[in-house]
Amino acid sequence: METTTQPATPENTPYAPTDRTVPTRSRDRATYDRAEVHAILDATYVCHLGFVRDGAPVVLPTLYARVGERLYVHGSTGSRPLRMAGAAPEDDPGLPVCLTVTHVDGLVLARSAFHHSINYRSVMVHGIARQVTDPDEKSTALDAFVDHVVPGRSADSRRADAKELAATAVLSLDLEEVSAKMRTGGPNDEPEDMDLPYWSGVVPLRKGYDPVIPSADLAPGIEVPDYLTRL
Repeated sequence: METTTQPATPENTPYAPTDRTVPTRSRDRATYDRAEVHAILDATYVCHLGFVRDGAPVVLPTLYARVGERLYVHGSTGSRPLRMAGAAPEDDPGLPVCLTVTHVDGLVLARSAFHHSINYRSVMVHGIARQVTDPDEKSTALDAFVDHVVPGRSADSRRADAKELAATAVLSLDLEEVSAKMRTGGPNDEPEDMDLPYWSGVVPLRKGYDPVIPSADLAPGIEVPDYLTRL
């Protein structure tokens, strides 16, 4: 498959809603804001990739990275979704997928069990995934995987050699049919429950990093890189 260049799209241009991206419940929590979608995608690096195999749904957790209006999904050349995606449009129409990303930002504890909830940010992407076979695009995607997890790391590590590249597969998925959904704020207790003697509120959650643990066989004199201390 030849590399295709995505035209630049202004961040203030929203994604167009479709039947699959308009939620049936809590529509007020949905957004198609492009900058918001990008921010949610860029804030983590594990997605869940859903597809149909032998008539049954399958969902796999895997690494991803965003480059402009395209997502890249990492995998092994022997993995089923990579084989199902096909190497080129003329060989196979690609693999219909649904990719999701979710952040849990808080536990929402209400006075009633029914109104317990979570505060979250999520993105759902529908589309056709295809294998990346162009060497330059594949190299860009692999660098993006590394830098998406730890910004700056791809320039501070050995790049994949020919054998490693042959064993690694990449799927591409364009950001076209996309939506985000979020919940913020406190519990929605019923008016008649307000005087009940139960604690109500939010337990915030946050992402954090513990101090790094150097490899036991690290050569003397190699210091922790600045990009790791910035985490």
